[in-house]
Amino acid sequence: MTDMGMTDKQFNGFVRFLLDALKDAIEEKESEKKNEKLAKIADNLQKTLDD
Repeated sequence: MTDMGMTDKQFNGFVRFLLDALKDAIEEKESEKKNEKLAKIADNLQKTLDD
């Protein structure tokens, strides 16, 4: 099976998306919502690794 890599532009877009999601979670005042947002980020990262 051929492993396809990311271009620099795709990687930068992924990092921007991740950074935006983290900043959104950091700004969340309600603890339960903050934890939900962080859990979603972690789940998305795990799915990316599993692909």
